[in-house]
Amino acid sequence: MLDIKFIRENSDKVREAAKNKGVKVEIEKLLELDDRRRQMIQDLEALRAEQNRKSKSKVGESEREALKKLKERIKDLETQLESIEHDYEVRMLTVPNVPTQDVPIGSDESGNNVIKTVGEPPKFDFEPKDHVELGEKLDLINIEKAGEVVGTRFAYLKNEAALLQFALAQLVFQTVTDEKTLKKIIKNAGLNIPTTPFIPIIPPVFIRPDVYQKMARLEPTEERYYIPTDDLYLIGSAEHTMGPLHMNEMLSEEELPKRYIGFSSAFRREAGSYGKDTRGILRLHQFDKLEMESFTLPEFGIQEQQLFVAIQEYLLQQLGLPYRVVMICTGDMGKPDARQVDMEVFMPGQDQYRETHTADYMTDYQARRLNTRVKRSDGETELVHMNDATAFAIGRTIIAILENYQTKEGTVKIPKVLQKYLGTKEIK
Repeated sequence: MLDIKFIRENSDKVREAAKNKGVKVEIEKLLELDDRRRQMIQDLEALRAEQNRKSKSKVGESEREALKKLKERIKDLETQLESIEHDYEVRMLTVPNVPTQDVPIGSDESGNNVIKTVGEPPKFDFEPKDHVELGEKLDLINIEKAGEVVGTRFAYLKNEAALLQFALAQLVFQTVTDEKTLKKIIKNAGLNIPTTPFIPIIPPVFIRPDVYQKMARLEPTEERYYIPTDDLYLIGSAEHTMGPLHMNEMLSEEELPKRYIGFSSAFRREAGSYGKDTRGILRLHQFDKLEMESFTLPEFGIQEQQLFVAIQEYLLQQLGLPYRVVMICTGDMGKPDARQVDMEVFMPGQDQYRETHTADYMTDYQARRLNTRVKRSDGETELVHMNDATAFAIGRTIIAILENYQTKEGTVKIPKVLQKYLGTKEIK
């Protein structure tokens, strides 16, 4: 969430940010509640001080009666304050983060800006197949049987497709945990930040509702799978349980940045996408992802996002896939995001670029909810800044490999960087 002091001093800016993000908030009502809350806290402190003084002095019958009424008044004010605090907290959670100045203003994805395009889409001397046809012919993907076992939007990955999943994971882990590789990526990106390697992690796939709310990723709830008997949600992405890793912790300046690379399954109901991308494995209810998460000093926050984007580009270049970098506009970005950059890879089967990666910079928005702070070397404390980003969305990356590396003979060549993991150069 935002700092209430920032909201008070920049109410017009916050109101405009909410409007541009398409989020309905009542800033005036929030500020009114804040005024009442602060005044009530002052009144309670004064009454408690008075109660404390009177309790220590010798009192007669009339004074005891006055003290009794004072206690009743304090209790009544505490009840009122509790109600106001609840309303205040609920409204604070609705206020979105303020986008950085370079974020384009737009109501939906049509307002996104393509920053650059890297690589050329492949030119085939035959009619390219999509990943579903390739997956069936090469015995890599079985959607029909998954439909019988579970239902729609599930799939079995088989043979080389299953091996590709773990090959991609190995590529990511070896890339971001190697300081020499990171140093090269940072240098090529022109960044001036530490070369601290990422810590590998397998995070939980369940999360408590209150922690999900602190991550500001619970909404829209209709997208989430909920287990009522345990009061737990299944995560929609690995960073949902990686972000709370340092909840209620005070980190030292020397510890930062803390960078994590996580692998997990993710679960989304895709409630609002009926009839959209239903073919194949592009949009499943269950899929696997590799995600980056970091905690940095505020002055390094935006450079950390640029590092994440540079890592994404490096990985895509290692695979030899054509892609473009997209700056996401206000109306298409998440509520906690201050800045969002996506990667879109060309998919020959659809003859278009499709989103495969996201890099989100949240400033201190999530850290304030999670109470994740840093103690500076001068003794001052402040909130850390947080970033998360996709390293690989496995399913979509497999789609891109199958469709971009297909041959006229119906086989699929394996990107050179992955051949050592599969022990073959081609899927036949």
